[in-house]
Amino acid sequence: MEEKKVRIGFYALTSCYGCQLQLAMMDELLKLLPRAEIVCWYMLDRNSVEDEPVDIAFIEGSVSTEEEVELVKRIRENAKIVVAVGSCAVQGGVQSWEKDKPLEELWKTVYGDGKVKFQPKMAEPVSKYIKVDYNIYGCPPEKKDFLYALGTFLVGSWPEDIDYPVCLECRLKGNPCVLFEKGEPCLGPITRAGCDARCPGFGIACIGCRGAIGYDVAWLDSLARVFKEKGLTKEEILERMKIFNAHNPKLEEMVEKIFGGESQ
Repeated sequence: MEEKKVRIGFYALTSCYGCQLQLAMMDELLKLLPRAEIVCWYMLDRNSVEDEPVDIAFIEGSVSTEEEVELVKRIRENAKIVVAVGSCAVQGGVQSWEKDKPLEELWKTVYGDGKVKFQPKMAEPVSKYIKVDYNIYGCPPEKKDFLYALGTFLVGSWPEDIDYPVCLECRLKGNPCVLFEKGEPCLGPITRAGCDARCPGFGIACIGCRGAIGYDVAWLDSLARVFKEKGLTKEEILERMKIFNAHNPKLEEMVEKIFGGESQ
């Protein structure tokens, strides 16, 4: 009796498509074909159908139009497992950076008088609208993270989440500390690991593309205190931390606590 193939769909919302490209360039996907049927993936097949039932749905991109709100709801209805892939899908992406400004103002700045056929809205994570079962972090995600998640699903298991910061990987590699030794505003202490501390490894301060660690262990206030001691204003600290964490519900509260009502 022929083994039933796992039905997989890849769905794109608003993004640069870098996450999809990262996955599409993986030679390892060829090994998947005997065990899986790729039902939807517009980057590879223009005849894909979005409303087909699937076992695993990988969604990349932020929810940035009213049409995408309805799309993710349909994907959730049709999928047994939903995985948010990349910073846009998980955290809302860099396009959420200025979420506190009016949408009309942002639209005018970027597009001028340009028109689109969709109804735009402020970029938000997929989890704002549907239940997400697992997240694959990064901008773009690491190939190993995707293979690990997919592999565990295929054998009927469940992938573990990452609950420790980039700093741990930095220490294991013996990198000089960008924050304390170079004095740069590195977000490694609050950012979810898994990238092998790539940027700090080259002496570049982490900008937090993998998002703040979950489980209430991202000490945004402690890092804000360090930044304040190094001379950064509250506005500068918030701007730095909001690049990939604009939708973090505790960000502004924890930074405000350090400044105690100060305007700067």
